[in-house]
Amino acid sequence: MRIAVPNKGRLHEPAMDLLDRAGLHVVDGADRKLYAGTVDPEVTVLYARAADIPEYVSDGAADVGITGLDQAREAEADNLIDLLDLEFGACRLVLAAPEDGDIGAVADLEGGRVATEFPTVTRSFFDDHGVDVTITEVSGATELTPHVDIADAIVDITSTGTTLRMNRLAEVADVLESSVRLFAREDVTDDEKVQQTRMALASVLSAEDKRYLMMNVPGESLADVKEVLPGMGGPTVMDIAGKDHVAVHAVVDEREVFETINALKEVGASDVLVTGIERLVE
Repeated sequence: MRIAVPNKGRLHEPAMDLLDRAGLHVVDGADRKLYAGTVDPEVTVLYARAADIPEYVSDGAADVGITGLDQAREAEADNLIDLLDLEFGACRLVLAAPEDGDIGAVADLEGGRVATEFPTVTRSFFDDHGVDVTITEVSGATELTPHVDIADAIVDITSTGTTLRMNRLAEVADVLESSVRLFAREDVTDDEKVQQTRMALASVLSAEDKRYLMMNVPGESLADVKEVLPGMGGPTVMDIAGKDHVAVHAVVDEREVFETINALKEVGASDVLVTGIERLVE
């Protein structure tokens, strides 16, 4: 199986880190290589531009790919299946116009000009709104185009809106919410190795905000401890040889750990240990 991964930019390191934490360690990924092996002899990583990954997967050069939803939508690859939201690279495609201008709604652009690096997504957006515009594809400095009379508005990526404000542009409408996803070609989605990869990545994401609690509990306090623990499916209880205590293990959300430990101490739990979780297969 071949996995296409962004070769550089803001998506490269998080993608590689996620693969590593999922157990798919790259073993020969020297700089400037186009591909690399992993600890699984059946899995190879291909390095490609994020914008090219949908085509790599669609055409069969790779079986699965890690790239943004915005790139997949722009590529119009109908045979791609969105397997998993990888929960990084969050951004929005927005319609924006000069903040001191008279464009305050999508309809105000009827007959107008829009500059973007995402002409396919932009065309679909305006078609859905029934607004006729002329779309100009640009390859950079999109925010400049309304100020040099190339366009009346833009459709561009934003994470915080800071760049838009710096260029005196105001958001008019959301076009698309995007994040990085695991995509597979439709004909391989049921492949065992593809599903194993999806599960491995999902297990890392599931564990990110969870903590593992272990404690000793007097037998008479077990019912109270069970009431306190917000664990997944209830805690695991194990006898301790030769003692009137039991060992209780549970998985809890990280944000609940502080209050949970205090509540556990109040009902008799002792020797409470909190550890991180690398992977959680649900």
